[in-house]
Amino acid sequence: MGSVTAWARVYVACVVLGALVCLAPLPGGHVPWRAVALLAALYAACEQITRCPFMGHRAPKGMGTFFPVLLAGAFLLPVPAAALVAVPGALLSRVEQRPRALRRIWRAGRLVLAVGAASHTHAALGGRVAVAGPDFPYALLPAGASAVVFCAVLTLLDGGILALAERVPARVAWRGLFWRSLAPVVVHGLAGLMMAVLWRSPHGFVAALLVLLPMYVSCWVFAQYHRERAAHRATVRALVQAVDIKDGYTRGHSERAGQASLLIARELGMADERAEVLRFAGILHDVGKLGVPTRLLRKDGPLTPEERRIVELHPEYGHEMVRGISFLGEARAAVLHHHERLDGSGYPYGLVGGQIPEFARVVAVADAFDAMTSTRSYRRARPVDAALAELRRCAGAQFDPVMVTALTRALARHGWAPTVTADPSGNVPPGANIPSGGMRGEPGTGPERREAGLGRGSGARGGDEGRVP
Repeated sequence: MGSVTAWARVYVACVVLGALVCLAPLPGGHVPWRAVALLAALYAACEQITRCPFMGHRAPKGMGTFFPVLLAGAFLLPVPAAALVAVPGALLSRVEQRPRALRRIWRAGRLVLAVGAASHTHAALGGRVAVAGPDFPYALLPAGASAVVFCAVLTLLDGGILALAERVPARVAWRGLFWRSLAPVVVHGLAGLMMAVLWRSPHGFVAALLVLLPMYVSCWVFAQYHRERAAHRATVRALVQAVDIKDGYTRGHSERAGQASLLIARELGMADERAEVLRFAGILHDVGKLGVPTRLLRKDGPLTPEERRIVELHPEYGHEMVRGISFLGEARAAVLHHHERLDGSGYPYGLVGGQIPEFARVVAVADAFDAMTSTRSYRRARPVDAALAELRRCAGAQFDPVMVTALTRALARHGWAPTVTADPSGNVPPGANIPSGGMRGEPGTGPERREAGLGRGSGARGGDEGRVP
């Protein structure tokens, strides 16, 4: 919502008008102002907790930490009163980007509509009677339905603002939003239900506050987890940027090798956590280039046997660099063994078949595939079909056939969009030749001659596609 379009402003105005309608008092309805004031003050205070040092400066963006207070209001109060609880906290919430006033109004409007819809659903299903009556277990059904409606309304509104204000394509603006948010919102709904039940009990408001204590603790744990993941990504990003700066010929290759490795991991049915580690393996597979003299990485023309032996050390250099990074786990073995071949002709240790770690077999395929489908300063990219055909031709000798098949199936579903990975300005690096044969993906002169790897037999072009093995 940085530079807000006219359509986005119209969208926000429509949301605000809908919120005003939702806030309109019901004819003859009684508003429990004391409960509204207590819940509104509590929600506003909870929004400010993100500035507390206990939270590590502030909670992660979009966490929705204090939805239990809003949902408790939806379970306890009439629709207009429940919707009103969200307004003070939303208008007083911390906003870091401009336009701040419009962002606060947007937050208030979306929360009013979501809480109003949840409260209406809860009342229609008889939830308020169930909360206070003897049939408490029945209260789970209307409370759960209300939480789902709350999540659905937020998803609908957020997708719209992504499409109009953030210019996200409409076909992807809503993709996955609901399912990513549903589980946390349902948990918050259960906490809100506990607050509502305790509020209606003889212990009253003070007992209801106790529900927030475990929510604060879980919020802190969640924030710590996200900070740790951010630190992991920053570590990986710094290493990759260092490699890209040193070896401009393969700029961006590491990130795409990580993406291809992730595609294979998902096709193999790996758990999300393990697939993420495999993505790191793909990204960091060439980090050992930092230990190789720059003159060899950028040399124009064939490498001498001695120079080849030096370059062959880059997997071992990389392993030494990452061996102490505990979160990488199996990725460290992939860094060391991604140039091994099933027939034993690879390096650094000449492992055979199943001796090669699974992650290394995945990264080898992803590495070679991106190398063949990426345009370099000295030759054009191969078509995806041609690259896959080459991988299949070398499967069983150089590559694991299971990994090749997994990549083929994944690309059939998701496609692939290779990008230029040479000098970011688009200029040809000094001394780099662009052979006519190389433009067709055939052997040419200069750096193109080295794209088949280290000369240890024929096969698919290696991950460094011509510059280094």
